[in-house]
Amino acid sequence: MTSHAYTFPVAISRLSEGETSREPQNLRAIQWLADQPGGPVVVVTPQKQVHSDILKRLVVTSGVTHLSWRGFSTGSLAGRRVLYAWPNRKHLNGLWGVDADALAVIEWNEDETAEWIEDATPVQLFHGRTVEPQPVEEPADRQEPLPNGVDGILEYIAAMAAGYSSGLKWNEEDKLKADMMNRPERWVPITVEQVRAKCRALGMRPDDVDTVAGFLQRRKEGRRFNVQSSYRTFRFN
Repeated sequence: MTSHAYTFPVAISRLSEGETSREPQNLRAIQWLADQPGGPVVVVTPQKQVHSDILKRLVVTSGVTHLSWRGFSTGSLAGRRVLYAWPNRKHLNGLWGVDADALAVIEWNEDETAEWIEDATPVQLFHGRTVEPQPVEEPADRQEPLPNGVDGILEYIAAMAAGYSSGLKWNEEDKLKADMMNRPERWVPITVEQVRAKCRALGMRPDDVDTVAGFLQRRKEGRRFNVQSSYRTFRFN
């Protein structure tokens, strides 16, 4: 099964109950990736120095490329089978739209991966068992439109963001920020969680979801935005 964001096999290796070492978790990811068809293997770690005997042996294997976060570009993953060790939320977000042949993530922190797992629907690798992704029915209340025209605004923002390979542009961000300041009553009953859920339901990139939800969070904290003069008085209809 693949998600709308990942059109190739995706798995995440997770620490299992009773495991006192990360090495079995690392090995599960490697073995799963080895079973996937595709191009050469690339291993991505936070730093070039790796504190895992299994991964140390893998990165010096002939034909395997080892990359670290410094100077990293997701374009280097195209046509490769990717082992991504211990990514945080920011780096998982950056995988949106990557053109890899297969992806195995080694989890370090469940809080960092929880939302990515919902979006990517990966195979979950545990000790002695594999959990295949299952289709999840969305709750009915998630489908109800947000009031005060916010539903339409977010649909517009999502459509504009989808038209660019790099996501939401500054001018659309300025329109949204201006409306939040010029029409505060529109946004008062809307929660940050509602905005995040709607943006995710619209298939927005994770970074864009964080951006839009972050704008509303800042307004609810009483903060103001710097908006270019051409959009300073902008309001959505």
